[in-house]
Amino acid sequence: MTSQEAQQLDERVRGALARGGTIDITTVGRKSGTPRRLEIVFHNIGGRIYISGIPSPTRRGWLANLEANPRFTFHLKGAVRADLPATARIIDTEDERRRILAGVARNWRRTDVDRMVLQSPLIEVQLDGAAINSDHSPTPA
Repeated sequence: MTSQEAQQLDERVRGALARGGTIDITTVGRKSGTPRRLEIVFHNIGGRIYISGIPSPTRRGWLANLEANPRFTFHLKGAVRADLPATARIIDTEDERRRILAGVARNWRRTDVDRMVLQSPLIEVQLDGAAINSDHSPTPA
């Protein structure tokens, strides 16, 4: 890949990250140690990337996996395809959850922010710097 192709891909990746949408993530199973891939939605709120979910009292396996090992792969899979190494920061303080989940609720046209604060999984995605730096292009999927 030429540096111009890498730069164009990086610009497309940044555009896809700015929009939010459906992606896959691959976590490492906390018990098995094997990769676990699932489809999920991400949100860009205030220039930061978050992954949440529908409120449920049941703990999600993917969240437990990230709690045990926060490293994962963030797979863009729409018009722009890239596998981006990332680290999860689980958000568990009520004030921060409420502030971020209010934005997620707006995106999903939900009105039950209080329930989301209590029951929705929430992580901030921290992409490796090299993944979006034009000197080091992401791995095309």
